[in-house]
This record gives sequence, structure tokens and C-alpha cells, in this order.
Amino acid sequence: TTDSHVAIQVTALSGITAISGGSYHSLAVKSDGTAWSWGYNGHGQLGNGSSSDSHVPVQISGITGATAVAGASSHSLILKSDGTVWACGWNMFGELGNGNNTDHNTPVQVSGLTGIIAIAAGGDHSLALKSDGTVWEWGNNLYGQLGNNTTTDSNVPVQVTGLSGITAIVAGASHCLALKSDGTVWAWGYNGFGELG
Repeated sequence: TTDSHVAIQVTALSGITAISGGSYHSLAVKSDGTAWSWGYNGHGQLGNGSSSDSHVPVQISGITGATAVAGASSHSLILKSDGTVWACGWNMFGELGNGNNTDHNTPVQVSGLTGIIAIAAGGDHSLALKSDGTVWEWGNNLYGQLGNNTTTDSNVPVQVTGLSGITAIVAGASHCLALKSDGTVWAWGYNGFGELG
């Protein structure tokens, strides 16, 4: 592989409606609802049933009706049109949200989440925004990035404390941001460089 200092077209992808990048892997959703990935796959984050890296896009196994993707350090999230969230890859901190800490190289459903309208992925944690304006998280919580007033990891989604009326979410490596319907921004998690503002 060779670095590129100019933009190059990703091989054999067209009809793309959503994209995301992880640390060393990339994700895309096609207009037909399939999800695709490429790059580093050491923990199964490409979701194609293997742990082999891929220099070209491969289809994520078993996913239909995909509307959004989110790439993290070593895991991936997929939002489906039915409001469920699916995850694959590294699961040391429970970032796949399926109730265990075992890596999965094909997508598993995140436990207990329905009505999801947006997803985001941090370094080793994951976020979901529900249609009711609440935020739910799972995974690494060393710096309080799950926002539930603890520093205990969770391998199932927990609700972020005291947040309502949220319209958008994003995640950094170890912190999170949420945009409220009143135009205010809320932040939690690691603040070593003042990233909570």
C-alpha cells in the first residue's frame, strides 16, 4: 500500500449515501441498504467474517436496510432503517453493546436499542441517539465518557444522565458532545486538553 497526497476514488463504490472513518478502516452505505468496509481488520471490524485486512471494499455480512455507519478505533457500528444498531470488531470494553466482551467479526445487534436515529463511535465507546431525544452509550468509561455518573464500563447501553431534547451526537477518542434543540452544546468525558469546553 502507498500513501496518497491527492484524492483518489475508492475502488468499485458507487451509489453511496453515507460514510465514516475509523482509526485505520473505512465504512460506507450504499443506496440499496448494504454496508461496505475496507482497511485494517485485526479485530473483525470490517464485519465480513474474517480478520484479514482488505485494500478494497468488502460487504459487511448480513446487513440490509443500513442507513448510517460509524467507525471507531477498532470497531464499527451500523444503523438500520428499523431503528436497531449493529456492531462488529473489538469488544474488550463492551463497545459492541451485546452483553459480553467477545470480539465479533460479523455484526451483532446492540442489546435493547430501538427507535435509534443517529449513531457515533469514539475510541472504545459507542453512542446512539433515540427519537425521543435521549442518548445511550456503551463501552469504555474510564474517563466518564458514558455520561452516567460512573467510571464503570458497560457492555450494554446505559442512558446518559440528565440529557433530553438532543438532536445530534458526536464522539472523540474519550469524550462526547451532544447538540440540544435549544442550540446549546453539552460535553462529557476526558478533559485533559479542555475538550469539554
